[in-house]
Amino acid sequence: MKKPLNAIKLQKVFETEKLLNEIRDTDVLLERILTEARAIANADAGSIYVIEDKQPSSVPAIAYADEEHAYKNKLLRIKYAQNDSQKPSRPDAKSPYVYFTVPITKTSIAGYCACTGTILNIPDAYNIEGDTQYKFNSSTDISTGYKTVSMLTLPLITSSGQTLGVLQVINAKDADGSVIAFSTESVEFIKQFASSVTQALEHTYLTSNMIKRMQRMAEFRDPKETGTHVERVSDFSLEIYDQWALNHKVAKEEKMKFRDILKIAAKCHDLGKVGISDVILKKPGPGRFTDEERAIMMGHTCIGAQLFTEPESEIDIMARDVALHHHEWWDGSEKGYPGRINYMEYEIGQPIKKCQPLKGEDIPLSARIVAIADVFDALSHSRVYKEAWSIDDAFMEIQSLSGKQFDPALVLAFLEVKERIISINAAYERMEK
Repeated sequence: MKKPLNAIKLQKVFETEKLLNEIRDTDVLLERILTEARAIANADAGSIYVIEDKQPSSVPAIAYADEEHAYKNKLLRIKYAQNDSQKPSRPDAKSPYVYFTVPITKTSIAGYCACTGTILNIPDAYNIEGDTQYKFNSSTDISTGYKTVSMLTLPLITSSGQTLGVLQVINAKDADGSVIAFSTESVEFIKQFASSVTQALEHTYLTSNMIKRMQRMAEFRDPKETGTHVERVSDFSLEIYDQWALNHKVAKEEKMKFRDILKIAAKCHDLGKVGISDVILKKPGPGRFTDEERAIMMGHTCIGAQLFTEPESEIDIMARDVALHHHEWWDGSEKGYPGRINYMEYEIGQPIKKCQPLKGEDIPLSARIVAIADVFDALSHSRVYKEAWSIDDAFMEIQSLSGKQFDPALVLAFLEVKERIISINAAYERMEK
């Protein structure tokens, strides 16, 4: 006897919730929540928003529903947007990267949901019934040529009443692919789904806050290694990996697991600098290090690896690999470091020993990815000892080092996501203003 369709769908929701509870990175989880919510409701498109402070903070913003005044200094930022109708022609390729913010007021649909904690199921966005405080903003439709019809928008609220963000799915479709209103059944499934995933989201925020505190500690020691540098490197790394995984036909679950850990591990690439003396770390000017000082500076790789030893999780293992090996060279050049070293024997403040270099795929994949993201970001942003390169020049430099400093397959992936990298970089520039 076959299970009723509703029972099958509910079982799928529960299975999805279990998978989401295994994700540790907030951004990866948010993207997956949007993907799965759209699948549950058979929605063509959707967006997920997070609450942020108007002035960037090192801690993710949260707020309480039903207290509009609590949002005075906060805004909603679109974190991910998906649209099957406007996806690139290549299968599994991502939608274009988007960035915009909206004030948290009752005049927008997403803002209304955040302020009031209510769910809005709108059959026709262009013909909203009744005298409502909120209106549909058609500017995105106009700029993209898309036609929004049905919308289901709901806040992501924890059991303690904290609003973490807003989930919005757009244009439900029937079996024939025609756009329809979201059914009562779909609303109930999405409500159940949203209610359960907020617990997983809370857990990832705890991990995120812990990593950000470690970042701030490193930033206090080395002001040029700003929090936004670390976040950009993490975002760039994820884009490179996603394209590389697509090119190499990596299985979906393997890809999801690796990218989740990579997003966190990439943020830890330079944490070892907390063990480098200020006399060296903050020494100004080009060519500022003596040979001995440079060798001591190189020791930050070993210090970073020591921070994640003994590893207690897969995150620790990858964070250790990234911290230790993100300065290796693909061709085995002695310019790369630290090579085949017993990093646990390294003593803080001492010059690093010369070791046999690592080469090619002996360098962990995660470290090879972060190497590209880190160098690109360092080139394209100013430092106390240099001006920023142009974006085009930074891309050309990475390309010129393909097969030398960097894995050629990863450089190819990096170049293939050039527009997304540029968009992410521009989004961070807007956030910093």
